[in-house]
Amino acid sequence: MMRWLDAFLVLVLLLNFIALGSSRLRAVIYAIAYQGMLLGFLPLFVHKDVGIRVALLVVAIVAVKGMIIPRMLIYAMREVVVRREVEPFVGFTLSLLLGAVGTGMALLFARTLPLDPEHTNSLIVPASVATFLTGFLVLTTRKKAISQAVGYLILENGIFLFGLLLVEAMPFLVEVGVLLDLSVGVFVMGIIIHQISREFSSQSTEHLSALKE
Repeated sequence: MMRWLDAFLVLVLLLNFIALGSSRLRAVIYAIAYQGMLLGFLPLFVHKDVGIRVALLVVAIVAVKGMIIPRMLIYAMREVVVRREVEPFVGFTLSLLLGAVGTGMALLFARTLPLDPEHTNSLIVPASVATFLTGFLVLTTRKKAISQAVGYLILENGIFLFGLLLVEAMPFLVEVGVLLDLSVGVFVMGIIIHQISREFSSQSTEHLSALKE
């Protein structure tokens, strides 16, 4: 089980680099969709006993993270007629470099934590920290509102991944609450995207300072 878990986590890390290095918004949205699906199946490897609660959680995560939210972002991208992140605050090559450095630091940082023996040799902690840093990097270095929404999703994926360490103690309502927070965040970003596009015929968040009521 642990071998399959680490294989899934390696794919999650690779998708982080796609999000950092691609200027095509569709490719980035697909990357976070696949990442959401992978995260959806991870509780099957973390839970010792797979029951109806875990099965419902898996279905909910795959549906929300892997299908519903990516479709919302694709729809928003079509509505505002934007295809690429053209001039980010930090270039794509430098973003990849920073992502690689952050991933390496996450691997080193995870070794210093007092983890349970079952998690010591797992990639859960370094993958969660690296994913959180990737989301923060995308969120703060991109100009397009859709790109920033993607950064928020990646950041939340990192938080969710770390939460899997406590999944046995997490009530079902708390787990569903994570998905609810995610949906609300994307809904708010959708409003921002619409408002920027309507007022300025552009998606750059540089125009946020000029928006009024």
